[in-house]
Amino acid sequence: MKRAGAVIFHPAAGESELEQMVSSAREASAGDLVASLRPLVAAVIVVCSPDTAAAFDALGADVLPIADPDEFHFGDTLKRVIREHALDSAIYFGSGSGTLLSPDQLETLVRFAQRSQPCALFNNFYSCDFAVFSDAPSLLGLALPHTDNAMGFLLADSGIDCYSLPRLLETQFDLDTPIDLLLLKTADRGGPILRGVLDQCPLHHPSLQAVSAQLIERTSLVYLVGRVSPATWQAFEQQVACRTAGMIEGRGMKAYADRQPPVLSNLFREKGFGDFFSALEDSAEAAIIDSRPLLALGGTLPSAQERFSSDLYRISELQDPIWSEFTQQALDCSIPILLGGHSLVSGGLHLLSEICWKGRNLPRRLHPDPYEGEGFQHEPLSG
Repeated sequence: MKRAGAVIFHPAAGESELEQMVSSAREASAGDLVASLRPLVAAVIVVCSPDTAAAFDALGADVLPIADPDEFHFGDTLKRVIREHALDSAIYFGSGSGTLLSPDQLETLVRFAQRSQPCALFNNFYSCDFAVFSDAPSLLGLALPHTDNAMGFLLADSGIDCYSLPRLLETQFDLDTPIDLLLLKTADRGGPILRGVLDQCPLHHPSLQAVSAQLIERTSLVYLVGRVSPATWQAFEQQVACRTAGMIEGRGMKAYADRQPPVLSNLFREKGFGDFFSALEDSAEAAIIDSRPLLALGGTLPSAQERFSSDLYRISELQDPIWSEFTQQALDCSIPILLGGHSLVSGGLHLLSEICWKGRNLPRRLHPDPYEGEGFQHEPLSG
């Protein structure tokens, strides 16, 4: 049997209140993951800052402290862990990812790690949050990337067979912003350590309840904007009662940082935000917006504190004039709007489709089952 190890990367917390709140939740999520993985693999290694090392050590993890986060390199650190722990295969998690995986799903990842041929399994091939590498030593000779986002492309280009998990709530949800914490808390989801942290989070959002209410109205239209996967959109639409419309903008934003900016980003620079929000008011009853690709100037985003304050409509804390104006106009809009990052329009959509029905005794069977009777089966395309 291969020596399989789980490797969890937990970055250092920022200085602001909101950054530390998110980091505490990610640390708790990683703690729950350590407890779940320890019986399944030979070693659980946590790469983290020195100030969180003791907490992970107390949970029985092997800890690799990184003193200077500015010097951190994802690929080099992963290779160091593989060498030092003599791993034949590795299951990688960014802290905050995998927090909703069931025991059976974790065991599936471990079984994949035991495959004899070199291959990789990603929760998202295009922007990785967690992954399995069945032949860890084969990574040592590759120039792995500085961040995890581009791992899928690099391994595929290197001739390694790559696979992708289904786009489910459990595989796509990632704790990355305060909105993610709020959604988990509202849904009563997460492991015991994470639940304890979420119970202490003093988070409030002025639009979450109103957006959720529109999701169960058959006559409402909810507009989606951002890095929405078509598969996630389809699953979301099957679970909510409302109609949906929107624009897929900015996919591959990190993996292809040098690509042309999204259409809306160009329009905002030329005409401002007013026409966009007026059109939303005229066409929709609510909106869910991934703001990052729309407002990234030259591919550059402001600080996490700035982004998180925008997500929660803490306008008085915003320093960037563009983000301040966008957030104010979203708040002043006559329809409720949720702002967030990629996680909001990936795992967050799955969770929203669950939250909106909470406490409501309404029929969940909103759409007919597909009929594939004789003569209507899907036929494979001939070459």
